[in-house]
Amino acid sequence: MSIITNINKVFDHRIRLGIMSVLMVNEYADFNTLKELLDVTDGNLASHAKALEKAEYISVEKQFIGRKPNTRYATTKLGRSEFKKHIEALEKLINKQ
Repeated sequence: MSIITNINKVFDHRIRLGIMSVLMVNEYADFNTLKELLDVTDGNLASHAKALEKAEYISVEKQFIGRKPNTRYATTKLGRSEFKKHIEALEKLINKQ
């Protein structure tokens, strides 16, 4: 099997890689935390999060804390599995000489 077959196009943008990386090591992260950590605009983060949600790699939970809306993201079982495969494929590609 070719290494390239495990390279996942859904993760081929730095913001999506960043979102998944943060969520792989944290149970969840809210919108503002991700925005700050990744240094991106609201629109940029929202569109990339939407793409990951559409692929069913992350789950989105909207709630209110006090009167303020709060959006929390977490990886799904599928998302964790696919991201691990993607990272392993990248590592193999980088280490191939």
